[in-house]
Amino acid sequence: MNFKEKLRDNQELVNQEINKYIKKENLPEITLNEAIEYSLMSSAKRLRPTLIIETYKLFKNDYEKCLPFAVSMEMTHTFSLIHDDLPGIDNDDYRRGRLTIHKMYNEATAILAGDSLMNNSYRIIANEINNSENIDQMKKKIRVLNEFSCAIDEMIIGEYLDTECEGKEISKEKLDYIHNKKTASFFKYCVRTGAILAEASEEDIDNLTLYAEKIGLEFQIKDDILSEIGDSKIMGKPVGNDKAMNKITYVTKFGVEKAQEYLEKTTNEALRTLETYGNKAEFLKELAIYIKDRNH
Repeated sequence: MNFKEKLRDNQELVNQEINKYIKKENLPEITLNEAIEYSLMSSAKRLRPTLIIETYKLFKNDYEKCLPFAVSMEMTHTFSLIHDDLPGIDNDDYRRGRLTIHKMYNEATAILAGDSLMNNSYRIIANEINNSENIDQMKKKIRVLNEFSCAIDEMIIGEYLDTECEGKEISKEKLDYIHNKKTASFFKYCVRTGAILAEASEEDIDNLTLYAEKIGLEFQIKDDILSEIGDSKIMGKPVGNDKAMNKITYVTKFGVEKAQEYLEKTTNEALRTLETYGNKAEFLKELAIYIKDRNH
């Protein structure tokens, strides 16, 4: 099975799991639940939950045990996108080829849908802790819960700094810091969660954290490049928004050519962290290359 087939299989697996948590009852809050489903069941790549699953599989085969955590992560990621698109932050009208949720419904519904997703993310993890088979398993899941909270806090810090620095001249170090928080924090959480749940060593957890930090920055650099020279029809949203909003990105600071150089360098650094795992990490290697080469 090649990489893209395996990625599609993981997408389908995550979608099936997510469907188990979608509320479809005909209740007074049905519009809110429809808005949540609208945002969750878009044409998402499911890269973050896939990272949890594939990292877990580096060490153990019973990956079904990590699926609730994968769903929780995708809910949290979706919450962050809903709020990122709001008029007070990026004010985007489209995402993944569809109207953003505040345009499809309204701003209040978008805010509350995001809040609900965030709350249910915690509920899923809390339920997994409650269903632990023994103390050791419970401790690992509590550790994951703590890492989850820290990752969300980092994402919020990065989001704040991203908006606060609009129109300002900042160093590359600060730019890296912002996106290590805003984008890479969720990637790091995902690989750490997969590794922790699969009882990996602390050395492996640290090594995979470095991999995730690199692909998180890689993902952001590629996003910045696509925002400048991507195809809006393929991307499902307009290009040029970053420049129009006076955002500081790798492209607006260094230009497309230099950003491409940083992208190649960061990808190679990610690949080097996986050398110790040989063919077992083939999917994670291909994922780093896929992030670099993607067109949306």
